Amino acid sequence: MPLYMDYHKFPSITIEEVKQAHMADKKTQDKYGVVYHQFWVNEKEGTIFCLIEGPNPEACVQVHREAHGDVACNIIEVEPGILDLILGNSNNINHGLVYQNSGEVDTGFRYIMIVDAVVKTNQKHIQDISLFEFTNFPKRKALSIVENFGGREIKNDFDDVLIFVFSDDLMALHCAINIQNTICNQEQDYSDFEVRIGINEGQPVTHKEGFFEEAIDYAKHLSLLAGPNGIVLSKSFQKLINGNSEFKENSNVKVINQRQELFVQQFLKYAEENIAKQDLNIQNISQTIGVSKPQLYRKITGLTGRSPNTFIRDIKMKKAMGLLRNNDLNVSQVALEVGYSNPSYFTKCFQEKYGISPSKVI
Repeated sequence: MPLYMDYHKFPSITIEEVKQAHMADKKTQDKYGVVYHQFWVNEKEGTIFCLIEGPNPEACVQVHREAHGDVACNIIEVEPGILDLILGNSNNINHGLVYQNSGEVDTGFRYIMIVDAVVKTNQKHIQDISLFEFTNFPKRKALSIVENFGGREIKNDFDDVLIFVFSDDLMALHCAINIQNTICNQEQDYSDFEVRIGINEGQPVTHKEGFFEEAIDYAKHLSLLAGPNGIVLSKSFQKLINGNSEFKENSNVKVINQRQELFVQQFLKYAEENIAKQDLNIQNISQTIGVSKPQLYRKITGLTGRSPNTFIRDIKMKKAMGLLRNNDLNVSQVALEVGYSNPSYFTKCFQEKYGISPSKVI
């Protein structure tokens, strides 16, 4: 039978209450051909994630409803392989509650790291080789470093970034800094790279459809904000940064606060939903999200070190790279998908960003 994970959110919850609810589910499950396997609890956030085996989502929900009246905020199907990869294949389970190897309760929350290796602008000498071959070095390096810090790679078929998952925030941040230092300190042969890293704490299921989908999407957003060889962290890292002078003194490590996070989400949501429009500009964005043009300019420049127009161009080029690498579209079609009616101008912008013609990516 398929595996499902559901998500519950409460103003407050205790582990004992969740254990009792789980036992009530176990007493009811046979009636609907369902098996409630295990659950993760985050008392601080008031979240519960249940792993369930059943014929369909409706049967799983019906067990909850009959056992204790609670209905999940969302329920999604999960593949066993990706489940074990991200959450780990833990055998440390007591009455359904999952524990970490350290003996602490496993909240189900994980740290998602995005590593984006970018070719510096206008590197003329790489025009005769593929972008994949050129960026293979920093990606191999990042993979070897992540393994040393206990991270795991999540296969990514949608774009050209690397996605990693960690169970520990400190290990994730140390790993990011190690990648940053390793790539930046390479010999001249590798000085044409920039690495941009975003790390976000996230939960397995939200109101979206995919497993850790929201956490991965937001970590990608954070990597977009990063400057050359920069690391941008979600607000959950603030306490960790404040408690360690080594991190605070690293000018390439930045934590965004709650207000900045809300602004970034609004800005990028509008930009991504309207990316195919030729009139996507700061005027339209400022009107939509309720921020004046001067404020928008200051906020984007302060967060990214780039003007809003340059940042919008980077978003478009990133989308174009993914389309070129993974779709059957030609250069002209990709140009239209990211809001360029003139393929020649699109090619010029793409080459300025990545140092290679889009035709060589296909």
